[in-house]
Amino acid sequence: RRHSMTATFFLISGFVILMSAASGSVRSFIVSRVIRLYPAFWAACTITYLVCITWGGPVYAASFKQYLINMTMVSDYLHTPAIDGVYWSLSLEIRFYALITILLLIRQIHRAELFLLIWLAATFALEWHPIGKLRFLLISDYATFFIGGATIYMVWSKGMTPLRALMILCSLILGIMQSIKGMEDICRYYHTEMNPVITALLVISFYAIMLLVALRKTGALAAMRWVTAGALTYPLYLLHQNIGYIIFNHAYPSTNIHLVFWGTIALMLIGAWLIHKLIEQKAAPLLKRVLNRGLDTFSQLSPGRG
Repeated sequence: RRHSMTATFFLISGFVILMSAASGSVRSFIVSRVIRLYPAFWAACTITYLVCITWGGPVYAASFKQYLINMTMVSDYLHTPAIDGVYWSLSLEIRFYALITILLLIRQIHRAELFLLIWLAATFALEWHPIGKLRFLLISDYATFFIGGATIYMVWSKGMTPLRALMILCSLILGIMQSIKGMEDICRYYHTEMNPVITALLVISFYAIMLLVALRKTGALAAMRWVTAGALTYPLYLLHQNIGYIIFNHAYPSTNIHLVFWGTIALMLIGAWLIHKLIEQKAAPLLKRVLNRGLDTFSQLSPGRG
């Protein structure tokens, strides 16, 4: 389930990140990523920390030092446990950003399709001949979804070609294989059963929806306003897991299970909306100005600048 459910997250990320980098500007790419990710993350991380120390008990305990390191968004690389279980995906996102940044630095973003093709071939090869460090650097467990999303962006921006169709198909096949393999690991760990056919159908549906968007075949759905719903997905993702578990642990079984379930969903949606309205929309412009001024000052102070 972790593979199949995160497929859509990483597919969208591949699409959006390549779109953000298309201008070829390293500075614009980095600034856009920082203002998109950090304000909501800082807010959600702080809320989660406060809930953990207030109601989390020993299971969801968190120290202040742990909280501060988590606020960097790179706690995984600093050998510090995440305050919330969903943060694991952010460390993968950062690795993907690093790969795109390298393309921008060497001024090869216009050859992104070639890079994606090589990356996809390497990901397939590493499935059969795993090399630990390369698998880490190339995000091999999830790379196929980043590649699939980025290739679908190429379709959206430049049209479908036989090569892009083949790359998307190969990405889908590998995504299904890895999702079923991940499902089997989860079933063993949690002593449960999951249907591989449903897992495969979920992954296929994610690719199909993305392709319909890229080919502009969404019909009446395209006319609907999805901007706010899309904006809420990130803060909702950051808030829902550990806070949700804490609510469940405290409220159930003393409270009606349906009230707990739907009440928690409503609370998470309200929290995501508040973070979007009060934090993201207000902090992002300010943070953008601060970053640009800082980068301007750094450029003026750098050796060789007039």
